[in-house]
Amino acid sequence: MLDKIRLLTPGPTPLPERVRLALAKDMLHHRKNEFAAILRRVLERLRLLFGTQGPVLPLSCSGTGAMTAAVYSLFQPGEKVLVAEAGKFGRRWEQIAASRGLGVVRLSAPWGRAVQAADVATALATDPAIAGVLVQLSETSTGVLHPVREMAEITRARDMLLVVDGISAVGLSPCPMDEWGIDCLLTGSQKGLLLPPGLALLALSPRAWKKTKNVTPGCYYFNPVKEKACLEKGQTLFTSSVNLIVGLDESLSILLENGLDAVYRKQWALTMLTRSGVSAMGLDLFAPENFAWGITSALLPEGVDGNLVLRVAAEKYSVIMAGGQDHLKGRIVRIGHMGWVDWADVTAGLYALNCGIVEAGGCCGARDFLEQALAAWRAALAVKPGEPIPLTHS
Repeated sequence: MLDKIRLLTPGPTPLPERVRLALAKDMLHHRKNEFAAILRRVLERLRLLFGTQGPVLPLSCSGTGAMTAAVYSLFQPGEKVLVAEAGKFGRRWEQIAASRGLGVVRLSAPWGRAVQAADVATALATDPAIAGVLVQLSETSTGVLHPVREMAEITRARDMLLVVDGISAVGLSPCPMDEWGIDCLLTGSQKGLLLPPGLALLALSPRAWKKTKNVTPGCYYFNPVKEKACLEKGQTLFTSSVNLIVGLDESLSILLENGLDAVYRKQWALTMLTRSGVSAMGLDLFAPENFAWGITSALLPEGVDGNLVLRVAAEKYSVIMAGGQDHLKGRIVRIGHMGWVDWADVTAGLYALNCGIVEAGGCCGARDFLEQALAAWRAALAVKPGEPIPLTHS
């Protein structure tokens, strides 16, 4: 008998049964009233998820498509942007900006560390020509959480836009767009939103919408101004991702039925469980501070083959995790604890990780690493409703 397969990657993530059943419903026509009613309900609840009074645009693409839509709609060729780079997806911002013909100023931090808001302030003061800042809230390649709230305080005081990739953060950790002063927030469907890949969401602030009036869209397909006009009629600009939006209607019901605070507290507890278990094994956390809430990266001991660790976890224990990217291949393991994942899934993942490391020739650390992990999980859950959850932890 095969074991249950546990998908603990930083996307795609497991799907709740309610969402899978919604995805399996009969096809609707995307220009008819029945679908328009679903779309309007989804759009209203997306405002709650994003923490914004403005519209949230559904786009039929991956998260990278939403990144492209943001850059090509908010900046003209020749403008200059600051990219906060501390991982593979920070570099993706650079590549998209360069393809639009923008001047790119890179502000880097070592992978595993966050770009500091004070350094952003210094860079902006040094170059007044910068028109926008591009940053990840959660850098999926490393598990770092950038201080976006503090960055927004800086950009709000200047005539520039803050564009935030929340692909592995929205629905996982707090990022209230209007309250923080984010000008563009985007995400993808396959992480915190409990859906398959293929749908992206993008929201703009009033001053970002104002900027779109002075920018000639650089792409026929991505046109937020026309997309917004269609949404007001209960339609999308081009053919809708009908089943994914029907699934999103159900996933939003799941996320919002007990309030976002409950979602964030669950995610915080899973983060504490994972990080405590990794540390108890004797592994170094790759993001020791300013860490994401949906993914934990563990640095493997010298001489331990990360590919072998992942293969053992998958083949012997049916746990699917992710390795490092670029120069981190074989050096880190990324444990996803986002989406439809609970404490039992994560503890199974920690056990499979430990066994994989031992089989690859590494040490096993403390024998009670699972007990330590669960103790940290219980302590995190004991935080009372209304008490603040820290956005960073060191």
